[in-house]
Amino acid sequence: MKLLMLGGTEFVGRAIVEDALERGWEVTVFHRGRHAAPPGAASLIGDRTAPDGLAALAAGSWDAVVDTWSAAPSAVRDAARLLADRVGRYAYVSSRSVYAWPPAAGLAEDGPLVEGSPDDGEVPYAESKRGGELAATAAFGPDRTLLVRAGLILGPYENVGRLPWWLGRIARGGPVLAPGPRAMPVQYIDVRDLAAWTLDAVAAGLSGPYNLVSPAGHTTMGGLLDACVRATGADAELRWTEPEALLAAGAEPWTELPVWLPPGEMYDAMHTADVSRAVATGLRCRPVEETVADTWGWLESLGGVAPQRPDRRGAGLTAEREAEVLAALAKG
Repeated sequence: MKLLMLGGTEFVGRAIVEDALERGWEVTVFHRGRHAAPPGAASLIGDRTAPDGLAALAAGSWDAVVDTWSAAPSAVRDAARLLADRVGRYAYVSSRSVYAWPPAAGLAEDGPLVEGSPDDGEVPYAESKRGGELAATAAFGPDRTLLVRAGLILGPYENVGRLPWWLGRIARGGPVLAPGPRAMPVQYIDVRDLAAWTLDAVAAGLSGPYNLVSPAGHTTMGGLLDACVRATGADAELRWTEPEALLAAGAEPWTELPVWLPPGEMYDAMHTADVSRAVATGLRCRPVEETVADTWGWLESLGGVAPQRPDRRGAGLTAEREAEVLAALAKG
């Protein structure tokens, strides 16, 4: 297979490129040159937001293209139109954020969607991803377009900071604010499992939308944080706290306490997806212990500090905020 990766030097794109290279595929990475492409991949340099930024893609043909773009849908539109006659299939890594709010618990791929346009410029994230889906489908047609509606993505190379924050916090040891219930199920996808399923799906000629996160029951908040304690070997004490108490103490779900959401609409939207369609086509999710341990190993190789996307605010409580919340909880 000849694969064109739009992006491919960070997190999701990098995992896809590395997996494709391990399969023996011929991989070309189109990127801005800010980071090196994985060894073994050919590079084409360009900035799809700049005038004539797609010039490097004016020639060449590939069996498939994978695109992870999250900003203006018009950038997906322009790339897809340029490539439609020279590429076999278009796989667009989208998001479960494209479902209209509030998404019902257990929502499958046929749920109602937000409005979007392939011609949009900068719009909110959900509309950006939906516009990207529409742009890819308009250029390649529904039979040649794969829509990978990922949920929470974790694993090595994470540049959003969610699992790296938990690992870093737990590695420091001491009392750690742990958001409960401990047995609350959480859904995520290891970036390498996303990469493997996406490339398998491309090779098999799959098309249309697929929710892509771990099946229900894959792990819990307790499973995730316990794995962090084991991976780091830290002397950390997880202080499990019920959602009502955390909210009353002013802790912010998701941002200050990454991955965690209290029961309600947000939890249903993020952690109760129906992924039976992807499972039926071969989705396999590695144990949470492996995801956590490998992410910790990668972090250690970087000196313990993960890269951070400039368009995302840092995740997790500061030490001062954690102390404030713990003090508020102690007062009852």
